[in-house]
Amino acid sequence: MPDFVIPPSPAPSLPVRGTQARFPLRRVYCIGRNYAAHAVEMGHDPDREPPFFFQKNPDNLRAGSDSFPHPGGEVHHEVELAIALAGGGRDIAPDAAEALIWGYAVALDMTRRDLQAEAKRMGRPWELAKAFEHSAPIGPLVPASEIGHPQAGAITLHVNAAPRQAGDLAQMIWKPSEMIAELSRFVSLAAGDVILTGTPAGVGPVAPGDVLDARIDGVGALRVTVV
Repeated sequence: MPDFVIPPSPAPSLPVRGTQARFPLRRVYCIGRNYAAHAVEMGHDPDREPPFFFQKNPDNLRAGSDSFPHPGGEVHHEVELAIALAGGGRDIAPDAAEALIWGYAVALDMTRRDLQAEAKRMGRPWELAKAFEHSAPIGPLVPASEIGHPQAGAITLHVNAAPRQAGDLAQMIWKPSEMIAELSRFVSLAAGDVILTGTPAGVGPVAPGDVLDARIDGVGALRVTVV
C-alpha cells in the first residue's frame, strides 16, 4: 500500500439502481447549450455549431441525498441526462462510442447564474458557477444492458409541482455518441467518466423550500428539496 503523507479522501462513486454495487467516478464533463430552445433562451444561435464542454468535480455528483443546500446568489436548475462510461480512448469514432456507455441517470446541473453571467462578461472561466459544492444532484445509474440506449423520451422538471422544463431527448443537437467522439478529440476518456448531456429550455431560479422533481422517460426520476 502507498505510504500517503495524509489520509486520502474516499473515492467518489454512484449507486446502481436495484443493487448494492457502486460505479466509480473518474471525471465529470458537461456539454453546453445542447438543446436549441435552451440556446435561444440564453441568447444564442440555435444552429448546430461545434460543441463546447466544461467540467464539474466528481464529488459534486450527489447521489442518495434528497436535499440541495442553496449556496446563496442566483441558482438555476438544469435537468439533464447523465451518461456513464465503461471505456474510453482518444479520437473515438461516433459509431464506436455508444458501446462505451455503461449506463444512464437523471441529473441536475445546478448553476450559480449570477457568477456565470459575471464570468461571461469578463471572459473568465465558469468553474465557480458550475462546480460549487453539491452542484450536481443525481439519481442512481441504470445499466444500458437493462434499458438500452434511449434516443427519445420526455425530459422534464417541476418545481413545487409546477412545470418548469420540458423537452425530449430527441431534441439534443449533439447526440451522446457524437459528444463522446467530439470530446475524445481533446481528452483521453476512460471508464468512470460521466458526461452531462445538456438541458432543455425553461431553466430558472430556485429558493430554499422549493421541491424539484426531475424525470426522464425510460431512465428514472430524481426529487430534491432546496434547503
